[in-house]
Formats: sequence, C-alpha cells, structure tokens
Amino acid sequence: MTIGLIGRKVGMTQVFKADGTMVAVSVLAVEPNTVTRLRTVERDGYTAVQLGAEVSTRLTKPEAGQLRDGLPKLARIREFRVDDLAGYEVGQTVSVADLFSAGDLVDVTGVSKGKGFSGVIKRHNFKRGPKTHGSDHHRAPGSIGPGTTPGRVYKGMRMAGHMGDERVTVKKLEVVRTDPERNLILVNGSLPGSRNALILVKKA
Repeated sequence: MTIGLIGRKVGMTQVFKADGTMVAVSVLAVEPNTVTRLRTVERDGYTAVQLGAEVSTRLTKPEAGQLRDGLPKLARIREFRVDDLAGYEVGQTVSVADLFSAGDLVDVTGVSKGKGFSGVIKRHNFKRGPKTHGSDHHRAPGSIGPGTTPGRVYKGMRMAGHMGDERVTVKKLEVVRTDPERNLILVNGSLPGSRNALILVKKA
C-alpha cells in the first residue's frame, strides 16, 4: 500500500507521445497536499497517512478538529493506508514531483456521473422484448422470480433504479506526462466524474 494525492479532474485532451502516437489523456490538477495526521497501530489500530487539500474558510467543528497543531484550514481530507510511516510527519507537504513521473501506473478513484433513474436496458444492458405479434414487453425486465420457487425476489436482482453517482476506481492507467510546475498529471484514458470532480490518485 502506498500514499496518494487529492486532486481535481480538469478535463480531457490529446497529446503526442515520444514515438509520435497521439493518445487521449485526462488532465488532473493536483495541488500540493499537507500531511494532517499519522495513524498508528498502537493508537488507531492501523497505519495510514491523512492528507488535506484545498484551503477553506468554512469548516464544521468536526472538520476543524482534525486540523490541530497550527495546520491550515483544509476542506478535503482523505486517508491512505501505508505499510510504514517513515519519512512522513505532520505539516509536511507532498506534491506531484514527489510521487509521480511519466511511465508510472496509477489507480484513480472518483465518483461517477449520476444518470438518475434508469431502466434495465440502460443500467444492465438487458435485451429488449419483441416489438411485433401483439407484444407490449419492449423494455421491461421480465420475470424477477417465480411465485412458488423461490417465492421471493433474490437479493441483488438486476432491476431498474438509480444509476451512476457511485465511487469508481480505474486501475493501472499510465501517466503520460507530468507538469510539476503547474501541478498537473496527464493520465492515459478517461476517468470517472465530471469536470472539477474530486479524485484520488495513487500508484498502482
């Protein structure tokens, strides 16, 4: 397990790699993160580094309680499980240049776009029913369980409902380019979430 960084998804663009091929990349804006707390096995039962980002003047009391010892008021706080706390201390700043470089493989976590209430064809890729011979079963899900056996609906049955707006992790994406001066990371491929969505990026 390794530490990561908190950032924002800027959008997508295209860049040319060293061999001349053009690839679609997602641009991540990752400002330097501040170490706000160190979790230890003796005190907390696990080992982790807590990071904060995005200075804010409006924090709740529980949020402010996480930021003692003269730390800046940071609105976004996340924890990353690590095997060893060596090299980390409260108040330390971690930036793009410290963790990532071109060619690295990263895991990116974000919240996918919400699609609202969706039927089974859109949500679960069901096939539609026949459109002829008097059928009115065009986009309906069909049977969800016989009445005698099992006599109930199984848990996890794929049905219509809320689609999207859930935590998604895309794994093993290549870092095409980094720009430490502007705190940018260019990652090959698309990522969950809309523009300006909060993301977590760490080495795969």
